[in-house]
Amino acid sequence: MLPPRPLAAHKGRGAVSNIQGRHEVKAREGFDDGWEAGVESGAASPFKTQVTDEFAKSILSRNASPDIPFTVSLNPYRGCEHGCIYCFARPTHSYLGLSQGLDFETRLFAKVNAAELLRRELARPGYTPEHIAIGVNTDAYQPCEREYRLTRQVLEVLSECQHPVGMITKSSLIERDIDLLAPMAAKGQACAAITITTLDSEISRTLEPRAAAPARRLRTIRTLTEAGIPVSVSVAPIIPFVTEPEIERILDAARDAGAVSAHYVVLRLPFEVNPLFQEWLEAHFPERAGRVMNRVREMRGGKDYDSDFSKRMHGEGVWADLIRQRFTKTVERLGLGKLGSRFERLDATQFRRPLVVPAAAGKAGGKKAGQLDLF
Repeated sequence: MLPPRPLAAHKGRGAVSNIQGRHEVKAREGFDDGWEAGVESGAASPFKTQVTDEFAKSILSRNASPDIPFTVSLNPYRGCEHGCIYCFARPTHSYLGLSQGLDFETRLFAKVNAAELLRRELARPGYTPEHIAIGVNTDAYQPCEREYRLTRQVLEVLSECQHPVGMITKSSLIERDIDLLAPMAAKGQACAAITITTLDSEISRTLEPRAAAPARRLRTIRTLTEAGIPVSVSVAPIIPFVTEPEIERILDAARDAGAVSAHYVVLRLPFEVNPLFQEWLEAHFPERAGRVMNRVREMRGGKDYDSDFSKRMHGEGVWADLIRQRFTKTVERLGLGKLGSRFERLDATQFRRPLVVPAAAGKAGGKKAGQLDLF
């Protein structure tokens, strides 16, 4: 048997491999059988994007995490074509029997009944309005949104009901929905956060290959700000020796573009994100892979990751404290406001229940959702 093939990046994709999930019963191991000898690295990737319609049973997710500034979120898509190698949502693909690697960014699922489910949820007699965060797990404005328009449909429901919403994205496609977001923002019902991990387009091209370029994201901050929508910059994740040297420059550029607040998260490596990220390091930054992981472990108490609520976002120890000081002092110098306060300012007092509520899907609805009729 020939030895395993060396790790190589796939053009336009973040993950290097289709790593096996922790829930799989059978183990698989790749090896070079010789059939791909002579194939150049960087050749056209065989991994094409596939989007499958999904009729979800529920649409709002709730959490009780004390380190997250929202309790309700909505994600119109499973998987994300942006391909960010550090994405903490990657392990969720294992529940679909798929890989958290290349499958996560190529085999996507669109919750085509998202707006219908949301409308029914908001119409429930016992529903209490509180701000909904959209695009937290997977980007609500990833490329397939241009065709599916699920995020647009969800925003139309929230706008109709005057329901507060917070958007977070790496995509300039959010500008399409300014006609909905700007009037909501004028009533204190909408805000946005744009994630900028790095200003280096070369790093961004491998770190988050199908997201908007850093310069384009800065322009999006300016466009949203000029429309009257308050924008926060999310400097996340901060990766030692890769994006960490840029903290101050990112905040300066975001403030100049119009951002009014800022927050950050240090690199998190839960579950399968850890081996995927280390494969990415070896493929793109082999000369500093050891230094990066050593620093990550210094901020995680000697481990690759610590999921404790008090530590998982910002880490611990000397290096984590230095990052905190650098970030906090820069935010104060630039007048970027109180960290994490963007959701607290949203107004839920004007909420009104939807006037039109679709009937719950029954037997016929099940067939519409793709259920086969055996008779």
